[in-house]
Amino acid sequence: MSTKSPFDVPFDELPDRKRVWVGEPGSAQEGLGKLAILTPDIVSKAAASEIRTGRRITLGWDLTKLEVAGFNRQPCEHRIVPLLDGFAFDDIYTFNPQQSSQWDGLRHFSQPVPGKPATERVFYGGTTVAEILDRSNTRIGMQHWAKEGIAGRGVLIDYASWAEKKGIEYTAFSLHEIRLEDIRAIAKECNITFQKGDILFIRIGVTKEWDTKMTPAQKNAYATSSSPQHAGVEATEDVLRWLWNEGFAAVAGDAISWEVYPPRTPDLFLHEYLLAGWGVPIGEMFDLEDLSKMCQYLGRWSFFVASVPLNMPGGVSSPPNCMAIF
Repeated sequence: MSTKSPFDVPFDELPDRKRVWVGEPGSAQEGLGKLAILTPDIVSKAAASEIRTGRRITLGWDLTKLEVAGFNRQPCEHRIVPLLDGFAFDDIYTFNPQQSSQWDGLRHFSQPVPGKPATERVFYGGTTVAEILDRSNTRIGMQHWAKEGIAGRGVLIDYASWAEKKGIEYTAFSLHEIRLEDIRAIAKECNITFQKGDILFIRIGVTKEWDTKMTPAQKNAYATSSSPQHAGVEATEDVLRWLWNEGFAAVAGDAISWEVYPPRTPDLFLHEYLLAGWGVPIGEMFDLEDLSKMCQYLGRWSFFVASVPLNMPGGVSSPPNCMAIF
């Protein structure tokens, strides 16, 4: 007799909407989080339905971006060093994955513990700060995602193009919110029907604005701000209910926080639910410009996604190494 997965329980019937923790502590099941719903059946179905033309788009922004990042994140350093007296060369990378395109892993963001001081927080599965700081402990590390990979059907909500057609003006470095009703309107216009296991991409225009509109002075002002603002998806209970009930395996976009930051309501932060509560990967600063153009050219907004994060035991985040195949 099969046991119903906690991921199949409707949002309003969850015993604890903020903590859907699966697997034994330290197990691969725990480490996968909600990526566990990407079963071979779901992945093979996505490949069969989405790979039709062989056209491919990679979704990683330059590793050198953001040249000046917020939160005192340091830019990528790339050194080329000679080998065998110049007969060959190696290169050496020093970088923070959070500074450019990246998946937020389950070790990236925590949530408060009910009934405890605000300073006492835990990560997915109840993983503690002490466990993460113990370098011999790899619980909920990036290696779990790396060994399985992130593969399945991707869908693009191209909010930036939709807003431009509607005459909606905004900067991605503001508190501009992508409302759930807008997402639904775009999905309806594009004939998108979501499926369990989908990887949801939302384009808000961050990489385009950074690359084509912002001056060096504006970039430096953002990076040095003590209270940076990031446009993104609104943080509401309705959004949480929708994300859960649609059965998304992961969410991603070109926004810096995916959700609007700082959140309108301090006690409703999507990161706390998605990462620390549900084990859902959050992709940020993906380069979706060519993806948007390809979707418009082909007149379709779904595709196959293949992403292999870095196989770093205990890793917190990783470049996506992500490809969309049409």
